[in-house]
Amino acid sequence: MKQGAGPLAGMKVIELAHIMSGPVCGMMLADMGAEVIKVEKMPGGDDCRRFAPILASGESASFMMVNRGKRGIALNLKTDGGRAVLRRLLADADVVTENYRRGTMEKLGMGYDTLKADNPGLIYCAISGYGRSGPYADKGGFDLIAQGMSGLMSMTGEPGQAPIKAGSPVTDINAGILAALGICAAYAGRQVTGLGQMVDTSLFEAGLQQMYWAFANYFADGTVLQKAGSANPTSAPYQAFETRDGWINIGAANQSNYERLVSVLAIPGLADDTRFATNAGRLAHRADLVAILSARLRERSTAQWLATFDEIGLPCGPVLSVPEAAAHEQAMARGMIVETEHALAGKMSGIGLPIHFSQSPTTHARPAPLYGEHTRDVLGELGYDAAQIAALEQEGAVTAAP
Repeated sequence: MKQGAGPLAGMKVIELAHIMSGPVCGMMLADMGAEVIKVEKMPGGDDCRRFAPILASGESASFMMVNRGKRGIALNLKTDGGRAVLRRLLADADVVTENYRRGTMEKLGMGYDTLKADNPGLIYCAISGYGRSGPYADKGGFDLIAQGMSGLMSMTGEPGQAPIKAGSPVTDINAGILAALGICAAYAGRQVTGLGQMVDTSLFEAGLQQMYWAFANYFADGTVLQKAGSANPTSAPYQAFETRDGWINIGAANQSNYERLVSVLAIPGLADDTRFATNAGRLAHRADLVAILSARLRERSTAQWLATFDEIGLPCGPVLSVPEAAAHEQAMARGMIVETEHALAGKMSGIGLPIHFSQSPTTHARPAPLYGEHTRDVLGELGYDAAQIAALEQEGAVTAAP
């Protein structure tokens, strides 16, 4: 069963990547219609299969979250038969993704130059910790390390706290998005030139990209932004405030929105307080302003303030928990919570594709594959007969699900 809908219908992707950044890339491509064949190592498969939480079925919820839409095979690339299967897979592929350390594919005899000679149209996407050039090119990388090195951790959290990473693995996820973007750009370029190319991105660069405003300040006048909790370094008030029963984010980021906020809070003297007349003044006296606003906002519930602010067009929103965000009507309306039916785990919920196309419907029907689930199907499509497949199994070159 091949993917048949979406703007990338017809693209064939071989995913050698594992854990998160590469699989996020592959899932996005699959959601947009590409046929993605996930190649897992032997033994054990993708390490993400052992990440918590492990369901009663024995499957990893983390693995299933980022591997929707793919077919899966298991190859032992330390065997002649396993390498031969991979070479056949790549012979007519449009894209291959991998996030090994530099030199791993070359040791297998399948570096980019070799594969390009076999398939000049191949788009080879490498995702690594630091990129394929520079003094750190041979180092492994993880999201935690990339968040620290990119500067993200230096400005995340409340003032005076120890370094804190973002709660979500943002560099892993962003690297996967950047990889998908690079692949799509190379695929578009191939329509003109007929040639593929190397696409190279990294977790470190994915972290640096998240720091646009911080670097804008630093490059402008040497200002180094410090931790400010939920507050914004460029405007105020623009942060989370406690209410009577929870928290609310208020985006009074410009003068008109600040004046809207003041008009409905009805705090005596606030509208005439010269300290807060301009954004520069509000930033300089942010602590005083926040104290004044907080005292008023704690008097009413989040829902009451949301209704008041929505009525005057003030940007605002609740601070939701994960269950609340998953059940939110806007997430549902945008198709961001999707369901698949897994062979062992049953009905599974996931995060849908956050890109919408008017003419190319996307799909989320196929669940993440079982380990080796499609090995026999894919080998058959490559021309292997039953006896040859049995021989590969005997060699220990492939694993096929029962």
